[in-house]
Amino acid sequence: MKLAPLSLAAALLMGAAVVQAQPASPQDPLERINRPIFNFNEGLDRHVLQPVASGYRKVVPSIVRTGVGNFIGNFGDAWSAINQFLQGKPQEGVHMSFRVLVNTTFGLGGLLDWGTEMGLDRQSEDFGQTLGRWGLGAGPYLVLPLLGPSSVRDAGGLVLDLQTSPSDLLFNETADVVAASTLQVVHRRSELLDATRVVDDIALDKYQFIRDGYLARRHSQVYDGNPPEPPEQPEEEDGGTPDATSAQPPAAPQAPASAPAR
Repeated sequence: MKLAPLSLAAALLMGAAVVQAQPASPQDPLERINRPIFNFNEGLDRHVLQPVASGYRKVVPSIVRTGVGNFIGNFGDAWSAINQFLQGKPQEGVHMSFRVLVNTTFGLGGLLDWGTEMGLDRQSEDFGQTLGRWGLGAGPYLVLPLLGPSSVRDAGGLVLDLQTSPSDLLFNETADVVAASTLQVVHRRSELLDATRVVDDIALDKYQFIRDGYLARRHSQVYDGNPPEPPEQPEEEDGGTPDATSAQPPAAPQAPASAPAR
């Protein structure tokens, strides 16, 4: 942990030079800062989180890992129910409330997922999505140290989301909170090991791949999978074909940014 600030500072200095020759994305005006932080997170993940998560998957039996995931997910489901109501979706809010009630009572406090067996599938929502439903735009793309891809809006919502995690709700002592938070992070990372390998195999620019995927996914989530169509480009008055080099992209702040020219 003492080396982390030095490593982040070094990554900032090296990453600043990497992006100088790359065209700026309208959705990522902070790319010169984001890329070094992304590289810092990648190094920490590669050398610390991935080995620990791999060991966790090998040592902890599958049935125990499933129980841990269900227990953590039950807290997330309760927060999702609240966000459904805040977004003015009472039917979905009642659906998620029943799911939490079933898993908490019949599922031994959430260790068992009886809700899914009864057709009460998970419909996850967070406060960043709620802010989006209230009309707040995503703002510039951000990469948060340790936490990864986000946006100005989602980072604000994340402050409240983190307060509803099991580690913050169940424990008061700092050591207990740290231990519970570490378990959550390691468990979540173990679930994404296979996805990481796929991204490493197919992405030419991992930073851009994750950024565009994140922005597109969050835009879709805010509109429950049915985002509005971007505005059409106005035709030029002289009837000519717009110059490809001067054409502007549609104004859609939450849509994925186009890939930079290589």
